[in-house]
Amino acid sequence: MHPPGDRHQRAHITARPYNDGMRDDLSDFEYERRFFCHAFPADLDDGDAPILIVQSYYVHQDNFALRVRLQAHNVRLTMDGQTQAIATLQRYRDAFTDASVTVKGPAIGGTRYEAERDIDPDVAVELVLRGGSPIVKNRYSAWLGEDGWDIDVFGGSNAPLIVAEAERRGPVTDLVIPDFCVTEITDDVRFSNDGLAERPYALWKEQFEYELLTTGPHFLEGFGTNRREKH
Repeated sequence: MHPPGDRHQRAHITARPYNDGMRDDLSDFEYERRFFCHAFPADLDDGDAPILIVQSYYVHQDNFALRVRLQAHNVRLTMDGQTQAIATLQRYRDAFTDASVTVKGPAIGGTRYEAERDIDPDVAVELVLRGGSPIVKNRYSAWLGEDGWDIDVFGGSNAPLIVAEAERRGPVTDLVIPDFCVTEITDDVRFSNDGLAERPYALWKEQFEYELLTTGPHFLEGFGTNRREKH
């Protein structure tokens, strides 16, 4: 699902090209805000298959991460507690045509160091099969109002988690937040993908739901004006 025109040319959909060792300070950081969702907004699914992602973390400690990611573009797979990352990779191996290796630093205020390089998909498959902590998810993309959004639906021990994120080339300020976003999790390391690889959502889902019930939703106030929009 892609927006009209060329507005959806965003770095996290296709890996950034390798720059022969010359560091690009702008491309080596990601700027995003992330939100917990109770349900997937059904009207966003226009019938196109989402991106199927299997990724494995070889370092995932103190919000530092080393990740290998594989993406398949023409597979429609239901995400539930029975959808396992390795079994999915083995079954659809030939469908994974894009792969990358990424180094990430700690996230601070919606900003995180990220250096990424494309790698051969066959090598990536073998790396994931040989180790790390894998996760599996479907990624849907949509243009909503002023921003491109990704909605990730997780499988396996992270089901039924749904996370929506808006990413820009600079700090994500004055954001229009769709109403399907229940509460902000930008700085909650539990919800980072490397955090979910280390400690899956199923282990602390009830605790989080209790927190949400007792303290209510919250949205970060240091990014200008938060605007809510019904979708």
